[in-house]
Amino acid sequence: MALERSKRLVEGGRDVVILLDSITRLARAYNLAVPPSGRTLSGGIDPIALYPPKRFFGAARNIEGGGSLTIIATCLVDTGSRMDDVIYEEFKGTGNMELHLDRKLAERRIYPAIDIQRSGTRREDLLLDENALRQVITMRRMVSMLGGTEGTELLLGRLAKTQNNLEFLVTLTRDV
Repeated sequence: MALERSKRLVEGGRDVVILLDSITRLARAYNLAVPPSGRTLSGGIDPIALYPPKRFFGAARNIEGGGSLTIIATCLVDTGSRMDDVIYEEFKGTGNMELHLDRKLAERRIYPAIDIQRSGTRREDLLLDENALRQVITMRRMVSMLGGTEGTELLLGRLAKTQNNLEFLVTLTRDV
């Protein structure tokens, strides 16, 4: 119902954002509700149960001369459940961007607790000019060489000392 209402708003020229927490739980609910197809994927999920969540997530769109529908969904990973892993793998390549949180950073009270190495935008080259893209790649390599927690701490420390992204990227170029 919410999705259909959102689509109508987009057709009317509105920009709509749906926040879904979580696509994993939605897929699990469909797995319990759909009649069995006779096939079962690893983890015990019926492949038919993945179609409705995929249609929901795939409804995101941008209408030329109209509005846009953005869907931001969370997905549970590293829970120890094979079913959750299968659901994550099904949706992994479908989004434009992935943001992975790092439990180790959160436990050390380092926020935002983002895993820089695993997070990113699918097509950064469309968002950044060539020079900025090179600097972002350099930053990612620096974080990777230092390691997850230490690299993120250094990155956050440097970000705190600058006013904007451009200034931050300039300091990276200067120091490298």
